[in-house]
Amino acid sequence: MISSDGIEDEEKWLAEGIAGLQQNAFHMHRSLVPIPKPNPNFVRLNFNSRFLDFKFVVVLLKDSNNLRDALKYSAQMLSELRTSRLSPHKYYDLYMRAFDELRKLEMFFKEETKRGCSIIDLYELVQHAGNILPRLYLLCTVGSVYIKSKEAPAKDVLKDLVEMCRGVQHPVRGLFLRSYLSQVSRDKLPDIGSEYEGCYSACEFILFGDPELRPAIGLSGLQGPAREKEKREKERSELRDLVGKNLHVLSQIEGIDLDMYKDTVLPRILEQVVNCKDELAQYYLMDCIIQVFPDEYHLQTLETLLGACPQLQPTVDIKTVLSQLMERLSNYAASSAEVLPEFLQVEAFAKLSNAIGKVIEAQVDMPVVGSISLYVSLLTFTLRVHPDRLDYVDQVLGACVKKLSGKAKIEDSKATKQIVALLSAPLEKYNDIGIALKLSNYPRVMDHLDNGTNKVMAVVIIQSIMKNNSCISTAEKVEALFELIKGLIKDLDGTPVDELDEEDFKEEQNSVGRLIYMFYNDDPEEMLKIISVVRKHILTGGPTRLAFTVPPLIFSALKLVRRLQGQDGDVIGEDMPATPKKIFQLLHQTIEALLSVPAPELALKLYLQCAEAANDCDLELVAYEFFTQAFILYEEEVADSKAQVTAIHLIIGTLQRMNIFGVENRDTLTHKATGYSAKLLKKPDQCRAVYACSHLFWVDDQDGVKDGERVLLCLKRALRIANAAQQMANVTRGSSGSVALFVEILNKYLYFFEKGNPQITSSVIQGLIELITTEMQSENSTPDPSADAFFSSTLRYIQFQKQKGGVMGEKYEAIKA
Repeated sequence: MISSDGIEDEEKWLAEGIAGLQQNAFHMHRSLVPIPKPNPNFVRLNFNSRFLDFKFVVVLLKDSNNLRDALKYSAQMLSELRTSRLSPHKYYDLYMRAFDELRKLEMFFKEETKRGCSIIDLYELVQHAGNILPRLYLLCTVGSVYIKSKEAPAKDVLKDLVEMCRGVQHPVRGLFLRSYLSQVSRDKLPDIGSEYEGCYSACEFILFGDPELRPAIGLSGLQGPAREKEKREKERSELRDLVGKNLHVLSQIEGIDLDMYKDTVLPRILEQVVNCKDELAQYYLMDCIIQVFPDEYHLQTLETLLGACPQLQPTVDIKTVLSQLMERLSNYAASSAEVLPEFLQVEAFAKLSNAIGKVIEAQVDMPVVGSISLYVSLLTFTLRVHPDRLDYVDQVLGACVKKLSGKAKIEDSKATKQIVALLSAPLEKYNDIGIALKLSNYPRVMDHLDNGTNKVMAVVIIQSIMKNNSCISTAEKVEALFELIKGLIKDLDGTPVDELDEEDFKEEQNSVGRLIYMFYNDDPEEMLKIISVVRKHILTGGPTRLAFTVPPLIFSALKLVRRLQGQDGDVIGEDMPATPKKIFQLLHQTIEALLSVPAPELALKLYLQCAEAANDCDLELVAYEFFTQAFILYEEEVADSKAQVTAIHLIIGTLQRMNIFGVENRDTLTHKATGYSAKLLKKPDQCRAVYACSHLFWVDDQDGVKDGERVLLCLKRALRIANAAQQMANVTRGSSGSVALFVEILNKYLYFFEKGNPQITSSVIQGLIELITTEMQSENSTPDPSADAFFSSTLRYIQFQKQKGGVMGEKYEAIKA
């Protein structure tokens, strides 16, 4: 690093250099001012004037058109560029000031030649300057005028200038000198169609060695102690823009066609690049070649350009160079469909793939991230230029696998990021996971990811499937997909789930659950195979994952069951693999796995879902078995009181919708449901569960399930429980809600009253209304605004029915409310 003192010293040296340059430039300008022809009257007038300034007259007489003085002061001005104390960045500031002055000097030389001064004499005269650097700047300036005069062949003058400029060996000063030569001669190059000579001479000037390539080699001359390495590297980087200027000039010469570029220009440039042996210079020059010449030239000379890459220094950042080349070629291919056949004709993919292999082999110390980044660029090129060639894509992935083989899991963050980019590219290109599943090397690349990144990539794959709504339709593809996302399905490294971030774990497993719904096939047999494959994999995930992955599998299988309703194995043959009975058997075994979580509430819900599906398939025994398992779970595993309340209402609601059971089976199940309802921990919960059971004995769409007497028994039992809760409230005086229970029961009475239950009469309802009124007016009653509002609303409903009239209105007339 450059210290603050060093920066201050450099600023001071720059200021001194600029001051010296400006002082000598001032004297140079005085020498360049042409003297007008003498006017005697003007001189006499001034001498006779009382305002005469004697110094002005002396200066006017002295500032003559003195060529030798002009050259002397210009040489002194340019001597300021001999400094070695400035960094390239500061030196550039000084150089630009000198450049501006030299352009004025060049205009002066042009005027001198018009006034009769011999350009040849002037060309010889400037070579008498004492120091080589000012001499060569002046020589280049005069040489520009010399070429313009056409008194000598342009190529001879240019060759002479090039040879002389070799005399400056200092890397920075030499580079800026050659840059100046390129600038002053760029409009005078003997290009085809120019007013000078043939095209080859222009190439000869650019490619002669020192004009632009050898200065880049001079970058390696910035040597010094190791402690100043960072400073030297900074200086080398500051010179980067100058390095490629002449290559840019060369690329602008219209006379250089593809044949000349292929046969002459590129080989000469690459020869000097390879021979320079400096890593930074080689990198800069290769980058310049790629950036300044046309894409079609690169495509047609691909083999030559790539052949130089393995010959570069092992430390050259060739991966960036090749990546830029492939990016340019990819953009060129995307620009027009007409150019794609050219890529096939020159076998661009094969050449690039071969070159990358040679570079990786030659640069044995290249880090893994560098190699992978090359394959990422090659894959990007392949997907854009040859999207239909999956064999090319798989070949790139295979090359990456070969590079990674024998290495442990990649844990370097930059390398893993590149691998994720490599694996994501086909997903982004094709928007179809099915295509990625065809790539045999895809999972082999994923195997080299560390477990954390493997999970990240698995989530990326699932997100791609969900985003594109991709349907995986065969068991074979599902098998391959689960191989890719196995990091989410099971513990790859034995890390307990308890040690994972809970939110991340939930999100991962929820993504797997969503994925299961993307598996579908119209063929029931194939769909059952898919379900079996999914079940095989998710059951290996451990108990904690099952709560997330089993429910989607169950519902996916139930969808298949719905499609097969009515297709019993006894009807279509037991040899058929996809029958409702066989699927229910598979589901029963799968739900049992949840008991290891443990997740009894979830398992109970799934048993009830399966029972309802079996009901729709007219499989009474299967439905009864699922209900039996649900009751066993409730009795043995569901211990929490709130969970028991939720579970018993689910059981009651599901049982109410069942129409497959015979009298005996239905009585058994309803008896169990009412029995469990009456055993809940809290009285209000008991009451609500018991009056809910009344619906089990009166189902509108089932003529055989309309037992008014048992409905009334349930409601009376609920009233007794509510009364017990009321008495308890009177004792504790801290509870409330018992009156609300009476109102809820009243509404159940009204429901069955309207449904035509003969056991529910108006007198029974009238008695219940009076009971509620009495309780609410009791001194021991706890105020309950919500219960009061509920009761008032119920009474208004009764009045509404009376006013409505009709048969129902007549029934309500007997109720006084």
